[in-house]
Amino acid sequence: MNNRALFFKHVAQTSPAPLALEIVKAKGCKMWDKEGMEYIDLIAGISVANVGHSNKKVIKAIRKQSEQYLHLLVYGEFIESPEVKYAHLLASNLPEQLNSVYFTNSGAEAVEGAMKLAKRYTNRTEIIAFHQSYHGSTQGALSIMGDEYWRNAYRPLLPDVRHEEYGTQAAIDVISAKTACVVLEAVQAERGVYAPTVAWMQALRRKCDEVGALLIFDEIQTGFGRTGSLWAFERYGMVPDVLMLGKALGGGMPMGAFIARREVMNVITENPVLGHITTFGGHPLCCAAGAAAFEYLLEKELVAQVASKAALFKELLKHPKIKAIRNEGLLMAVEFESFDVNKPIIDAAISKGVVTDWFLFAPHCMRIAPPLIISEKEIKKACAVILECCDLVG
Repeated sequence: MNNRALFFKHVAQTSPAPLALEIVKAKGCKMWDKEGMEYIDLIAGISVANVGHSNKKVIKAIRKQSEQYLHLLVYGEFIESPEVKYAHLLASNLPEQLNSVYFTNSGAEAVEGAMKLAKRYTNRTEIIAFHQSYHGSTQGALSIMGDEYWRNAYRPLLPDVRHEEYGTQAAIDVISAKTACVVLEAVQAERGVYAPTVAWMQALRRKCDEVGALLIFDEIQTGFGRTGSLWAFERYGMVPDVLMLGKALGGGMPMGAFIARREVMNVITENPVLGHITTFGGHPLCCAAGAAAFEYLLEKELVAQVASKAALFKELLKHPKIKAIRNEGLLMAVEFESFDVNKPIIDAAISKGVVTDWFLFAPHCMRIAPPLIISEKEIKKACAVILECCDLVG
């Protein structure tokens, strides 16, 4: 049997129609399949490959660490230099109050840990989340996901979770002394890229402070420069109590983290001891790769290039079928009339060597979130293909 047949026979399927591209090599913003066809990657593994595929600095760090040691012991027991280095690097590039890092295996696990932390710190149970939000697929993360279509098949889920409308005064008004935490995306990505106003975010911060609730920001997609600032929360002139990271955090390796001030994080160390535990979280190989990717991002000043690259996409992507383009930096939603228009254009683009996708809660929108290293030439070529496909698809 060939790999395609074995893929469908033995690899658990998450949808009835996976893309099923057999990629054998990826470098920079390009991927190649087994027939040698070249693809421009406009989704970066869903905002994972911010510094590009097979980044030389990342690969070098992985090789070096692999020759020293891999897994040693369950998280938090040994002093492992890659983990210490990366925690320090993150803390050094965050506000002073975000100084204690808990590494996990994924963004969804970071969400689980952050929710537990809020309950334990506040001794409260109510969690407020938002409609059309995405936080992961584990049962706790699914409980706060903002779409009943995705939740319904797995009920019962966590109790005492309220879903409110993002960006509304009503959502602020319901926060009370019963609220353990408010969990929200800095930008609602899967809704099709929607950001709230600065005034609303600051009002939300004030209300959480008034009632003693923790404000938890999900920057799993938006962190590490994706929106044009290192952290999306910077634009709001406030700091969350807990920051959740993932995707680009590992430089292509599986990794997540939740970050808080030491006083908050300390509550999981006793009563009970091992209040949150993971075997492979903070894996030395992942930490080495992630730190190298973060250093590269900073050294090459990639964040400063995001705005101009996003502007070029918006300048070029003009077509009667494109109804709107919403973006926060290089997190972009190209809106079509319907999924029935969008999906054939996506499929045609892939067939012509440009990989893009759609959004979970906005299937009528095309996702564009390329590696931040994408060049002007690659942007122009990708946009030309998308426009060609808009013409081809009836």
